[in-house]
Amino acid sequence: MSGLDLNCVVHNSSVVLQHEIAIEIGNVPILLRTVDENFRDLLASHYAGFIANPTNPQIEFDVDVAKINEEIPDTDDNDVKVSITDGEWCFRRSDFVARWDPRQRHGRVRQPATPYSVDAFLRIMHTLILAQQGGFLLHAASAVRNGRAFIFSGVSGAGKTTISRLAPPDVRLLTDEISYIRREGEDYVACGTPFSGELERPGTNCVSPIHSVFLLAKGTENRIDPLPASEALRCLLRNILFFAEDTDLVNGVFRSAWHFVQKVSVRRLTFLPDDRVWSMIA
Repeated sequence: MSGLDLNCVVHNSSVVLQHEIAIEIGNVPILLRTVDENFRDLLASHYAGFIANPTNPQIEFDVDVAKINEEIPDTDDNDVKVSITDGEWCFRRSDFVARWDPRQRHGRVRQPATPYSVDAFLRIMHTLILAQQGGFLLHAASAVRNGRAFIFSGVSGAGKTTISRLAPPDVRLLTDEISYIRREGEDYVACGTPFSGELERPGTNCVSPIHSVFLLAKGTENRIDPLPASEALRCLLRNILFFAEDTDLVNGVFRSAWHFVQKVSVRRLTFLPDDRVWSMIA
């Protein structure tokens, strides 16, 4: 059997002392409750800047900490399974297993005492939350300059971390890895996330209206080229994070991406690895 057994996710009514922490990303506070005080403190350090008041969370999770060497066998780390049965979501990867009932706004996760497993299941949670709201998570760096957010999307090696490193001092980095795109009416905003890439530092926890999306390409000159909506959509869909095996939600994400490219400028940015490129961006 690979990964943790879903049957391991059990309630423990004998627990008296609980340690709580609320992690807020995209204005959605998710409360994590654990009996392991050291793990709670580890999360407080890892998610510094994204800690919210725990008294009024939108979603709650009880976290059962598992022992890595005893309960989590070696399996493919990228084998993520997300499915829904009778209204209850099940998430599973080699290092964690979780259930979430959106009707009760409550879930339970079993995982080792590492924040990187929390990163993974929070990403899954936010893909589901955003899918219901017309937004999505995107493999992209994002940054704010002069009150406007700019998204830089591309496959691995396209230059997300490079463009982030080249940013001038007045630019606030939201993320160098996974951008949080939320719909507000007919407009879109980008939210900072703690999900870091090669820079290994969390983004700034702020929200700004999205001005442009740039699809990255490395070249011999700095150049911005327009894209037809069909190509913009195709490239965007390739970089959207979504794990759920649910036809309605998948179709909804497609519609959200199509609406997004109708409302937001999506262009190709070919650039050299020097800071002059930012004079073209903003």
